[in-house]
Amino acid sequence: MAHIVVLGAGLGGTIMAYELRDQLGREHRISLVNKGSVYSFVPSNPWVAVGWRERQTVEVDLAPACSKRNIDLLPQGAERVFPEENRIQLLDGTSLAYDYLVIATGPELAFDEIPGFGPEGHTTSVCHIDHALLTKAAFDRLVANPGPVVIGAVQGASCFGPAYEFAFILDKALRDAKVRDRVPMTFVTSEPYIGHLGLDGVGDTKGLLESELRNHHIKWITNAKVQRFEADKVVAEEINEDGSTKAVHEVPAIFTMMLPAFRGVPAVRDIEGLTNPRGFILADKHQQNPKYANVFSVGVCVAIPPMGKTPVPVGVPKTGFMIESMVTATAHNIARLVAGERPNAQGTWNAVCLADFGDGGIAFVAQPQIPPRNVNWSSSGKWVHAAKIGFEKYFLYKVKLGKSEPFYEKLALQALGIDKLKSIKFEDA
Repeated sequence: MAHIVVLGAGLGGTIMAYELRDQLGREHRISLVNKGSVYSFVPSNPWVAVGWRERQTVEVDLAPACSKRNIDLLPQGAERVFPEENRIQLLDGTSLAYDYLVIATGPELAFDEIPGFGPEGHTTSVCHIDHALLTKAAFDRLVANPGPVVIGAVQGASCFGPAYEFAFILDKALRDAKVRDRVPMTFVTSEPYIGHLGLDGVGDTKGLLESELRNHHIKWITNAKVQRFEADKVVAEEINEDGSTKAVHEVPAIFTMMLPAFRGVPAVRDIEGLTNPRGFILADKHQQNPKYANVFSVGVCVAIPPMGKTPVPVGVPKTGFMIESMVTATAHNIARLVAGERPNAQGTWNAVCLADFGDGGIAFVAQPQIPPRNVNWSSSGKWVHAAKIGFEKYFLYKVKLGKSEPFYEKLALQALGIDKLKSIKFEDA
């Protein structure tokens, strides 16, 4: 009997555990290690932050589903991974040995890299449900005492979609509260142009998002490198193509939400051969670590090089379809290793994204996610908002029932009408 441990119960880790059970059957042991036993649907956090969702509506207790699927849930959390010893030191002082490990921890949020950044400083966040609830309190204060707002993503960020989403969701919530006319909004981003998204754009995301920002009376600053956050302003350099400073902006703000750069979590950071200098997990085309062949990784914690040089550092996002692709490939590859065969599945790393704008939105498909692409498509409309709600309900239902059924392939085929957008490919197929 093999023991497979999944470290992290977020979007990637939870479905990873479920897919492993589907692939391996019940004769092998699967453990899911997480800080706590609750799954939180992070894509709903922008809605939580303006009061459109309550905490209990976007969270699922994992214990019943794990019990039903014969998955050991360990809510102690991990203190440190020791890959040389095939074990994990848990936060309660106990150890957990494994035959195979899948790291799906997600990132640590690097708020400390910029003075005044983060919920403990002068900004709000939608990266975690606890942050989103704090942001809701700040939103209520903004409605009571309107003033200037800054939304965006700082240097080194790799997740830009939620910044655009929150800008437009906040705009809609302020319009509903009838105070939008007293809230000047500025979008400040490290992207070289609006709609870059860490992907050098997808379809006409540049034109679509610039148009949306204009229509919603939101100004923007690109190539922005934030120097510091203060209680009443954001200080950011605008950088030229040659790296010189074009201008230093002091943007007034009594409410600021900017996405941070990510780095690997302490449990895995600074392990030679396992992680890169930023703490992200090194993985080959099979999601397998080059040094530790029994260690795999999926999701935001995976090391992916940037698209290319930009005036301000910009990372590559790990989108939902991309993570699903990693998970499915990893499940296949571990099942083959357990059976004494070599890994042969690769994630296709396509991107299918729904960016909700409160009463509309933008959808895009990139096949593959990293250019050059076979499919490079984007579209906008009110249907995207409805599709995002459907996605939320479906995914929470899937997690609650312990199902591993993929979502994005179905979305691409049924809602978007795009065929042949598969999660994985096989080398010997």
